[in-house]
Amino acid sequence: MTDSQNLLAEQRRALILDEVRRRGGVRVQELTRKLNVSDMTVRRDLDALARQGVVEKVHGGAVPVVEASTHEPGFEVKSGLELSAKEDIARAAAAMAVPGSAIALSGGTTTYALAQHLLEVPDLTVVTNSVRVADVFHTAQRAGGGKGPRPGAATVVLTGGVRTPSDSLVGPVADQAIRSLHFDVLFLGVHGISVEAGLSTPNLAEAETNRRLVRSARRVVVVADHTKWGTVGLSSFATLEEVDTLVTDRGLSAGAREEMAEHLPGLVVAGESGAVGAPHGAAGDGGPADSGPADN
Repeated sequence: MTDSQNLLAEQRRALILDEVRRRGGVRVQELTRKLNVSDMTVRRDLDALARQGVVEKVHGGAVPVVEASTHEPGFEVKSGLELSAKEDIARAAAAMAVPGSAIALSGGTTTYALAQHLLEVPDLTVVTNSVRVADVFHTAQRAGGGKGPRPGAATVVLTGGVRTPSDSLVGPVADQAIRSLHFDVLFLGVHGISVEAGLSTPNLAEAETNRRLVRSARRVVVVADHTKWGTVGLSSFATLEEVDTLVTDRGLSAGAREEMAEHLPGLVVAGESGAVGAPHGAAGDGGPADSGPADN
């Protein structure tokens, strides 16, 4: 299958998912007419969406999967989802990190992917509440054969706290550590994002820790694949207006992009030749340079 066919499939499935969520269900025949594709193509798309766990197939069509707002999948479960999108997002977000700056990385599988790309950015100070993210940097240092940190290796600060199913450290210990710190950029993974609820998570303690991270950052860059759009967790911790840039993937539908653009100063769509909006912090204002066309 060619790259153009892959892109078409991603766009088509994003449209189908939007339709399912908006209407509460769709029929195969309706989708074939709307998308001008075969019955078999629609069924394959529904199979793919069902494997991702975002729709449930029913006789003649599909309905949305309704999860409890407190449901929090573990790190291993989430790490197997949307691998290509997360890798694209990680590459684009890493281009926003300036050598020598102080950055924060929240927990999550997308920030975990980002951490691996940040290994090549010299002299970073990295604050994180993610055990997995911290391990990426520590493992890279140990790979030096016991000769000490390589030149330009990141300085990593792990906050401490109580571990969540997604391997984030949260609670009063984490909150207190973050409260006294100040970051140039926060790279923030999210459970869900919507216009109404903003950024949300199913974990109350994690919501409070994320609030602390947002307050301590000069710039907030959310890294989230298209499946996070329209998902709402138990607790909101930030509005869209508190986000400077969203880095997402090309699976995000045109309708969602338009809504996002109304509320976000910067929207970077990875894997496309251009971006809707522009990231804050061009080279002249002391922040990370504009990444230009995103390959996120």
